[in-house]
Amino acid sequence: MKYPKLRELKEAITSLINPPYTTKFPKVPSPAPPTYRGKAEFDEKECVVCGACANVCPPGAIEKIEEPPPGGKRRLILHYDRCIFCGQCQANCLTEKGIKLTTKYDLAVLSRSQAQTQIEDELIFCEYCGEPITTRKHLAWVRERLGSFMFSNPNLFISSLAQMELIREKRPRDKTFPLERADNLRILCPRCRKQLTLKEEWG
Repeated sequence: MKYPKLRELKEAITSLINPPYTTKFPKVPSPAPPTYRGKAEFDEKECVVCGACANVCPPGAIEKIEEPPPGGKRRLILHYDRCIFCGQCQANCLTEKGIKLTTKYDLAVLSRSQAQTQIEDELIFCEYCGEPITTRKHLAWVRERLGSFMFSNPNLFISSLAQMELIREKRPRDKTFPLERADNLRILCPRCRKQLTLKEEWG
């Protein structure tokens, strides 16, 4: 009969007295380092649903869906199962606070449909051609940033008056009729605004 070596006996006794080196995760949460790039989350107050994060996402983990008028909305859906946690969404966020990478890493779910989160806001459409321009929160954020300089932009000025309920929102015009000078008091997309400006300058 061979007796165990003294070194092995010492290691066995030491392991009985000293606590284990491993953590008790998942029974006890194991916090990640502050610089860990984990689950990305939208901030309901800071996100203006501009869609910049969806445009720069390398794997296309952020899906942008736009509903048609009337009452159309823009919806951003973040799919965790596609996310590579690169941080481009946070780095290119317009407000710098709309989306953040947290330290959450335990993202296991039973279905891929559960591995997503979304945020939405009402869309502003061109009152002539009906094309989507941006969201209502985005326009409000730009107005706040520009302050009194917003009066140099017709869309910002008109949307500000509409928000204060000083004017009634108009329905999209029939595109079969040409743009007129009165359309300056409408919210127009860049293409229609350019056509109207050139028409007034060159007749």
